[in-house]
Amino acid sequence: MLNRAACAVFALASWAVASPLLETGQTGISQSVYNDLVRYTQYSSAAYQLLCPYPLGNTLIDQASPFLLTAYSHSFYPYVQISTGGTQGIIARDDDREEIVVAFKGSLSPVDALTDIEIVLKPLDTPGVTNTNDAYVHTGFLNAYNLVADEVLDVVQNQIKHNPSYKLVVTGHSLGGALAAIGALSIQAAHPTVPLEFATVGQPRTGDAAFATLIEQRVGVNNIFRAVHTYDGVPTILPEIIGYQHFATEYWNYQDPASPTDTKKCSGEEDPTCSDSIPSTGINLAHLSYFGQLISLDPTLCL
Repeated sequence: MLNRAACAVFALASWAVASPLLETGQTGISQSVYNDLVRYTQYSSAAYQLLCPYPLGNTLIDQASPFLLTAYSHSFYPYVQISTGGTQGIIARDDDREEIVVAFKGSLSPVDALTDIEIVLKPLDTPGVTNTNDAYVHTGFLNAYNLVADEVLDVVQNQIKHNPSYKLVVTGHSLGGALAAIGALSIQAAHPTVPLEFATVGQPRTGDAAFATLIEQRVGVNNIFRAVHTYDGVPTILPEIIGYQHFATEYWNYQDPASPTDTKKCSGEEDPTCSDSIPSTGINLAHLSYFGQLISLDPTLCL
């Protein structure tokens, strides 16, 4: 969520809380759900790359957009790399799985750090989302998503127009997961009849209880996959005591090596038997690795 220089400060202290006790009877998750968590983690990691012409080897989207600093063309469809005012990500299309994937990048730059520390909650106000039930979200996250909201919606709209049977997936790691949460609401509002899944890794709390309820109602708890790796301190770094609350559904990979058996589907918004049971140690080693993927460090995801 913040820059990686801080990781060493927390890493050694963090190991001590790596394996808390679980409720008796934990049975893990299905292989298919686990495979999807791995796949969308890879997209979230690929979004960090400066250049990513072939996200997970998929067909590129063939359209140039005026907001892009970087765009590549291949075959009849280009892929899109978002980069505006520090907010970055990729939009790709997987024709085999019939998915349009929007992946937001997490924190790497000083601009990202400034986004992270704008922790005051403000009213949710983003393109397309109405009747917000007085939901409040993190100021920095909201401002960062709104920088690219119109452009993201335009690209997604064009892809849905030409691929009406495809589903939408919104994903991201850390800061990128928070942007994905707001983006999922915005994209769902623009395409209420299109199936949408929302999968994040290492996402910090993004808004208040009203925001949690809103995203659960609009996206659906069965379409939300909020993954947390063992003792990652970022998901709980923004405390409930100042008004923040997670939404369901959390998937806690509570033990390494990662596997379906050692990943728990949690209950409700702040399950006390899942990652909420561990005091936050901030940015640590667990935050930088998800489902066997070293986040941001694998350029082969873009080939």
